[in-house]
Amino acid sequence: MSVADAYRAKAAEIAEKAKAERNPVVRAELEALRRNYLRLAVQAEKNARTDIVYETPRRRPPAQPDQPAQQQQQRQPKKNDPET
Repeated sequence: MSVADAYRAKAAEIAEKAKAERNPVVRAELEALRRNYLRLAVQAEKNARTDIVYETPRRRPPAQPDQPAQQQQQRQPKKNDPET
């Protein structure tokens, strides 16, 4: 069984539950869930037809900086600094 067929089977199962459901709110949610499973089936079919090949990009040498790296200076506390 393909993935799309499994989604359609699940949608049919949910449709049966929706028919038996008396609460209209729950029935509406089950119908929405059924529609989503059908969308998943369509997407699974599209994915099955798609052949994607990933090629790893070639590594480039690291860029050489124009200027040497500068170090950041940290704030030195003063003797009367209230943060210390």
